[in-house]
Amino acid sequence: MAKYSEKSQQKVKEVMEEMKEGKLKTGTGKKVTDRKQAIAIGLSEARKEGAKVPKKSEANTKKKGSTKKKSTAT
Repeated sequence: MAKYSEKSQQKVKEVMEEMKEGKLKTGTGKKVTDRKQAIAIGLSEARKEGAKVPKKSEANTKKKGSTKKKSTAT
């Protein structure tokens, strides 16, 4: 079973071509130069269009909680 659908693969390909041409921008308007960031943008856009894309990994979506403070009382 394929992990990514044809639609999502095509979207990532289009985004990679945009990056190579220098047309791909981040949310803040800066030019994308990192290959991994371009792939992430492509998968995100494919996900919004309803293509079959695996869920985001928990490591990236988890919020970091505050750490417990140790009691210093003796």
